[in-house]
Formats: sequence, C-alpha cells, structure tokens
Amino acid sequence: MKLIIGLGNPGAKYARNRHNIGFMAVEQIAADHDFGPWKSKHQGSISEGRFGSTRAVLLRPETFMNKSGDSVAAAMRFYKLEPEDVIVLHDELDLAPGKVKFKMGGGHAGHNGLRSIHSHLGAEYGRVRLGVGHPGHKDRVASYVLSDFAKAEAGWLDDVLRGISDGAPYLAEGDNAKFMNAVSMRTAPARPSTGTKGPAKTAPPKAAPEQPKEAEPQSPLQKLLGRFK
Repeated sequence: MKLIIGLGNPGAKYARNRHNIGFMAVEQIAADHDFGPWKSKHQGSISEGRFGSTRAVLLRPETFMNKSGDSVAAAMRFYKLEPEDVIVLHDELDLAPGKVKFKMGGGHAGHNGLRSIHSHLGAEYGRVRLGVGHPGHKDRVASYVLSDFAKAEAGWLDDVLRGISDGAPYLAEGDNAKFMNAVSMRTAPARPSTGTKGPAKTAPPKAAPEQPKEAEPQSPLQKLLGRFK
C-alpha cells in the first residue's frame, strides 16, 4: 500500500496557486483512476483506490502547508505505514516550470510542507518534485508561490498533471523509471525525425527522340529539277 500526498493549502482562494500543484496532481489521479470520493479524515481529505493489485490512499493535508506533517503522521499511524511507503508531490522552485523529478530521501530545501513532514517522519520518503520556476529573488518567493498560475502556463501545467496521472500506477509500484517515462510522454513527447538529408535528387526525364519528319510531296517540276542537282 502507498500513501500518496499532494501538498497545498485548503480553501478556494488557494486552489490555483503554484503552491497547490500537489493538490492538483492528486485530484487528477483520483479523477482519472476512478478512486473513491474525497472524505474528511486524518486532518485532511482522502480518496482511496487501487492500481491493479496495489492499494493506494491519496491525501490532501488541510492543516495549511506549514503543518502538513501533522496530517501525514496521522494517516501513517492509521494505516500502519513506514516512511518508504509515503510519496509526497510538491511544488519545486529549483526546477523550471513543467519539469518533474523523482527523489528518495534528502533535505527539505526550505519548503515549509516538507520541513513539517521531516519533523514527523525523518527524510526517508519519496518526493515528486513539480517544477514551478523561481521568481528570481528570495524576497519574492512567498508572493510567487501564493499566486495563481498564469493563463499562459495552462498548457504545460495540464501536460504535467496528466503525465503524473498516467504514471501513477508505476509510482505506486515503485517503478520510478516507468513513472518518469510516462510523465515525459506528456511533457516532452518524441517528435518524428526529419533527418539530415534532403530529398533524393532524381534525374531529369530524358527528352523523347525526335521523330524524322515526313518529306512533303513534290510537284513534277521539283522532281525534274532534283535530277540536275
């Protein structure tokens, strides 16, 4: 069994924030894979379902970002899970918009949601880092992550969410390579090669040989003159 957690802040005013991309991802998974309805539980909302034989629980902590670990720890205790059974989907400033990386263990890099989870679980859990880009200066980070995605970002955002959903069964199975491949099929689909050579040159068609012209009929006078040439 896997506990797959999407990080974000509860409430309609935060719903389209960059900080809420984790919420968006687990909501996409639930919708695409026919998971059960969202229920209030473990200081958050959960949706339960299966990927084949693998049972999974999706969790949206509703404690606000900086207390995400309270909800995660409550769910882990209830389902009797270990940190390696937990996968957290979260926004990542250090990745370009639309980039996705899987990571097992490591630091929290100042992310308040991860910092809270670290305080309850330690560091040995899986993370899916969802790139949202960086505003350019640390003083602008808070307002940046708490602002909505721009309309111009809708295309890559949709590709990322659908790619995460496509790869979710592999993520639950622990096949991270196949998970990342499924994401790439959406975010960076292969394009047919145009090749480096131009079209093959063909020889110009040969001109048809000229047909000999038929001699025009001669008058008796012309025939007589022709004898003296």
